[in-house]
Amino acid sequence: MKTTFSVIKADVGGWPGHAAVHPSLKEIADKKLREAEENGLLKDFYVASCGDDL
Repeated sequence: MKTTFSVIKADVGGWPGHAAVHPSLKEIADKKLREAEENGLLKDFYVASCGDDL
């Protein structure tokens, strides 16, 4: 069985400045990825951030 490993980065703008990602954006990303996992599109996921990158 083949498995694809993907890393997706989004520069979503900072909160404030370039210091952090707004907590609600991380919650939305987690919700959408969880839905994809529940529908069988993803096997696993992890939401992380560094500065203003999600």
